[in-house]
Amino acid sequence: MIDTRHKQLGDTLWKIADKLRGAMNADDFRDYMLSFLFLRYLSDHYENGAKKDLDAEFLEAEALLEKSLADDSSDERKVIEQLEIALKNQFKAVIQTLEQKKKDSSSELEQKATDESIALLNKKIGSVKLLNPLSVWYAQNHDDTIEFEKQIRRKLHYVVKPEFLWSNIHELARTQNSQLLETLQSGFRFIENESFNSAFKGLFSEVNLDSEKLGKSYEARNLMLCSVITEIGKGLSEFCDETDLLGNAYEYLIEQFAAGSGKKAGEFYTPQQVSRILSRIVILDSQNPSSGKRDHINNLLDFTCGSGSLLIKVRDHLLPEQIGQIYGQEKNITTYNLARMNMLLHGFKDSEFKIFHGDTLSNDWDILNEMNPAKKLECDAVVANPPFSYRWEPSQELSEDFRFKNYGVAPKSAADFAFLLHGFHYLSDNGTMAIILPHGVLFRGGAEEKIRTKLLKDDNIDAIIGLPANLFFSTSIPVCILVLKKCKKTDDVLFINASEHFEKGKRQNVLLPEHIDKIIDTYQHRKDDDKKYSRRVSMEEIEKNGYNLNISRYVSTAIEEEVVDLAKVNVDLGKIESEIVEAKARHNKYLRELGLPELP
Repeated sequence: MIDTRHKQLGDTLWKIADKLRGAMNADDFRDYMLSFLFLRYLSDHYENGAKKDLDAEFLEAEALLEKSLADDSSDERKVIEQLEIALKNQFKAVIQTLEQKKKDSSSELEQKATDESIALLNKKIGSVKLLNPLSVWYAQNHDDTIEFEKQIRRKLHYVVKPEFLWSNIHELARTQNSQLLETLQSGFRFIENESFNSAFKGLFSEVNLDSEKLGKSYEARNLMLCSVITEIGKGLSEFCDETDLLGNAYEYLIEQFAAGSGKKAGEFYTPQQVSRILSRIVILDSQNPSSGKRDHINNLLDFTCGSGSLLIKVRDHLLPEQIGQIYGQEKNITTYNLARMNMLLHGFKDSEFKIFHGDTLSNDWDILNEMNPAKKLECDAVVANPPFSYRWEPSQELSEDFRFKNYGVAPKSAADFAFLLHGFHYLSDNGTMAIILPHGVLFRGGAEEKIRTKLLKDDNIDAIIGLPANLFFSTSIPVCILVLKKCKKTDDVLFINASEHFEKGKRQNVLLPEHIDKIIDTYQHRKDDDKKYSRRVSMEEIEKNGYNLNISRYVSTAIEEEVVDLAKVNVDLGKIESEIVEAKARHNKYLRELGLPELP
């Protein structure tokens, strides 16, 4: 039922996106759409938390507001108006204090900052309107708001001011209020810098509310935003009590936008069907996968995390207390912001994950660049879907980099093994790493052959899984999953050739649940009863093949030719020849009796 509802919500939101984006590029509109969905999620959880915390006081404020909106001449409306006046007077009192401060200050910089604060407060005075229950409660209990925010922050890990909540933003949009755009800008700044204990600076950096793509003037942009937010509000109205669906709807929209982006989608999206395979592999007991899930994962890393779908999928298989800190890194700024929103939308607290914006190959994240082995980050689970055969410019110094010096540096034509060795360096002795790579890493020569051979000789490659072609939006080529471990019991490599097990789709091929289950079951129990699907291959055989790991060398789906018994064929041909001679003699006898010419 939940799957059906989140699909319905996703479809509803996608239709809104399709309807409203007009001439705007899909990638640009994606950032607006997903940011508003994120704001709605934060707001719903915050208001639900406030409702539980304030209990009867919240309900009283809610009832007061509802009655005031229903009847402009009611006593309740008069109470709300008085509260709005009191709020304006509070702002005016602060302005007076600031103006006095400005007079007393001799610093031009300080005076300029004071002027900006006064201008902001004047705008607030002009737009004071109590549009949600929490804003009413704030106005009624001005002296208690600081303590309330401390309390709610301890529970939810973040705070959102009433004027920035979705209920307030949506009402401004519905009434086409001219202050919507400025309120959104202030709200986004507040969430980035003040909502969370961990600052989420730049979270909305790609959402340019002043962009001419929204309109050429402030009024046009404000009107466009009113339309978008009102439509989203309508679409979400039938799902108003199902906030937890928003995380899945967010993922669904990312997938739909990725499908429309084609090759560019490879920068940020791993299809969920492939994410499920990697996530289910790394949560298994490293030394004995057949025993099932691990009890606990101490640190999870995705060093090319895109929109964060792989990290989320791993956590989905475990209880919150079964997983430690989660680390992700992403080079693309837009995708980095999507990942941070995605994590929060799926219920992760800001203290439970660290997503870093930076270049994995140059290793510019301090946490991962620790030279002291005793302080090195070690992860029980490492997952990754790096860009395939990425061209890079490795420097001479990289040959001494702690990630590469024992293996060699990947060639500049393909950084695949550079990504692999980066993740492998942070894998714990009791951990499992699963990485998606192009098939070239299995057989290419040169520096890649050297790296591959070293990993094989050290018994670090546990399994190789060949996937069907055309699963990804970014490429139609078939790819493979390499499973690596630093310590493993088996002295062979499991090859799984799943390349022909899929359902053909309109644009991409699809792995159905039964296809995924077959891969996981085969890996988990190291099955090799179907030699056309999987095989456990000894290191001796791999060595004889020059450490070439091309899957078709070990597991071929080709139909075997029938063995021909030439001696039997010769006997059969002799019998057939004798039968022909006898039949011809009988036929000629009849021809003679009829006076007709005989067969030669």
